[in-house]
Amino acid sequence: MTVGRERWDSRTAFIMAAVGSAVGLGNVWRFPYRAYEGGGGAFLVPYFIALVTAGIPLMILEYGLGRRYQAASPKAFKSIGKGFEWIGWWPVVMCLVVASYYCVIMAWCWNYLYFSITQAWGKDPSSFFYTSFLKFKQATPTGTESLKGMDLHGFNWEVLIPLAVTWILVYLVIIKGVKGVGKVVMWTVPLPLLCLLLLFVRGITLEGAGAGIEYYLTPDFDKLFGPDGGAIWMGAYAQIFFSLSVGWGILIAYSSYMPKRSDVTNNAIITSLANCGVSFLAGFVVFSIVGHLAHVDGTTVEGAVDKGFGLAFVAYPKAISAMPGGPIVAASFGIIFFFMLITLGIDSAFSMIEAALGGIYDKFKISRRRACAIACTLGFLMGCIYLTHAGLAWLDIVDNWVNFYGITLIALFECLVIGWLWKGKAEFKAYVNSVSEFKIGVLWDICIMVITPVILILSLI
Repeated sequence: MTVGRERWDSRTAFIMAAVGSAVGLGNVWRFPYRAYEGGGGAFLVPYFIALVTAGIPLMILEYGLGRRYQAASPKAFKSIGKGFEWIGWWPVVMCLVVASYYCVIMAWCWNYLYFSITQAWGKDPSSFFYTSFLKFKQATPTGTESLKGMDLHGFNWEVLIPLAVTWILVYLVIIKGVKGVGKVVMWTVPLPLLCLLLLFVRGITLEGAGAGIEYYLTPDFDKLFGPDGGAIWMGAYAQIFFSLSVGWGILIAYSSYMPKRSDVTNNAIITSLANCGVSFLAGFVVFSIVGHLAHVDGTTVEGAVDKGFGLAFVAYPKAISAMPGGPIVAASFGIIFFFMLITLGIDSAFSMIEAALGGIYDKFKISRRRACAIACTLGFLMGCIYLTHAGLAWLDIVDNWVNFYGITLIALFECLVIGWLWKGKAEFKAYVNSVSEFKIGVLWDICIMVITPVILILSLI
């Protein structure tokens, strides 16, 4: 065990931090819009299959690596074999990239927290979000004009200060180390769950909510195994990796700070089920609102709102304005919703930066203060590209590349290296079982060696 390495104050602090990493914007912002794009219930089938065949087995793998080698992702993979260190650095880069736009989305939430007071989005939340707020320049689909959507022209100064505030908050917490993170997550993990439960109760009582929930829970197997089925399966696996933080190096870094007696498999199962439970609950909240909007507009659930990033920033503001009870009630629910998104996002941002810093500490031995300053400044500057008038297009491209290809490939390489190339796998399994209540055996081998890599390769193809 590395002398002087930081430790979580308790197993509870570790679990809360791990859950805080997993339960984030990916659950309330990303999961519902991915499920909506994937046909509602058609998305849930591969999503839960991905949880069992990839999410939990890979989480056990990463928790075990961090605890066994007492190191962040790069050093842990170097301990497996010197030629594998690059696999550990890949997620470090991915974490910095994703944190750069994650904090931008939180900056949007700060703005919308203020907009909720007066429902500033008016009668057309879609136009307000894309045109008035983001000032997004939509490119025409054909001809040379289509290239203009990628130009870094214009700058959204309205989001700059909230973005800076977000990064300052991340810096102030991260600089105190894992003990500081452990104290903060004791508040930032339970609070959004309470907010989500409150919104769930309100959402299912809205007129038309039943149609949205039916769409959410009813699988359409024609979609799942049709021409677009591959995209739905790949999207489900990518969502599992995104929301569970599998493949990001986060779990390896966090587990390297585990107390001596921490269980590996039990913690992995608790974290995985808590994360997916919150995602499933968030789906009820959002789809009940979408069903209500479809009822109000006299349209189908599938066509009620635009699919994509704007679901939380278009569908929910629209529902807030349509809520009975007057402007005070509407403003209250708006504030609760966007405050919840901020608290969810901040935990994930902590974990991404901590994963990157863990690799830097182990490799270069620089001070935490200096590493934090470099990482947060770099993340802030990288985020400024998303504040341009073409920022939404860049955010969409980066998000798709990172989640559909970057993280998927990392998970695939992890499976191939651990499952097929590492001679110390049997010893590793024995170690994990020696510190775990639930033992891993042949089923874990089958998932890591066969099921997950085959599905990932087919999805990529």
